[in-house]
Amino acid sequence: MDPQQHAQNAAELANQAKALADNAAELANQAASVATHAAMAAGPPFIVTGLTIFVLACFVGYYVVWRVTPALHSPLMAVTNAVSSVIIVGALIATGSAISGWSMLFGFLATILAAVNIFGGFLVTQRMLAMYKKKTPAAGGNAK
Repeated sequence: MDPQQHAQNAAELANQAKALADNAAELANQAASVATHAAMAAGPPFIVTGLTIFVLACFVGYYVVWRVTPALHSPLMAVTNAVSSVIIVGALIATGSAISGWSMLFGFLATILAAVNIFGGFLVTQRMLAMYKKKTPAAGGNAK
């Protein structure tokens, strides 16, 4: 091969390398565009969604509890205990799949607080139901 053919081959290879570099740059731009669109389509951060659900649940809970007649407070307490049992299941899942120490700590605290709520709710429900039971006269006393 003479030097002119080498130069021609080198020029051809340089042109191919330039075309490959241009294609690589085009693909990088497309990948950046796709990544930008994917990040924008992900939606709002979880803290915004979670805080919104919490505030709405507070409003709904407030209006539900204040509109209940006194005769239905005992069944309402029973339903509250059932909801707390669902919360304790979620807290156990959060504790078991702990990604960090914070999630384990908050899951543990949620488990403890939900357990206190359940047992306290059962005690209050038992006291409220005891108010509806008929009292029997004391033994040895005169029943009128």
